[in-house]
Amino acid sequence: MGLGSGLKNLLTVLWIGGMWTIGVIVAPALFAGLDKATAGMVAGKLFHAIGWVGIVAGVYLAIWCVWQMGMRGFRSGKFWLVMGMLLCTLINQFAIFPLIASLKPVVSSAAEGVFGGGLAQWHTISSLIYLLQSVFGIIYIWSDSDR
Repeated sequence: MGLGSGLKNLLTVLWIGGMWTIGVIVAPALFAGLDKATAGMVAGKLFHAIGWVGIVAGVYLAIWCVWQMGMRGFRSGKFWLVMGMLLCTLINQFAIFPLIASLKPVVSSAAEGVFGGGLAQWHTISSLIYLLQSVFGIIYIWSDSDR
């Protein structure tokens, strides 16, 4: 295994493993053990951090796929899974998370947005995007196990 392949595997583990660890284990444990405000603050920082890991990993994995497969890489299901995960990451990181941060100080029914909503609605939208991204990640990992 070369350096490029090793880095691909490391970034895959950090990104997809990190998403599942934070989303399924860490965030629920935070909300079970801390007050809601503190848990939300810590979870938000963790989701933000794994988002940056995802941006770096997603760009690298997309480039890796095309580098290894040439133009065929653009027809690869793995390439499009990475692009879907990266798109989910970018939407949450640069659209939803800043919106949630701006609504937190103004938590009230006056905070109406495109989807009718305040903080709870945007958290739900972000969670659904994160879930979709996590499912793409599992499919990506599973497709590697076929070899």
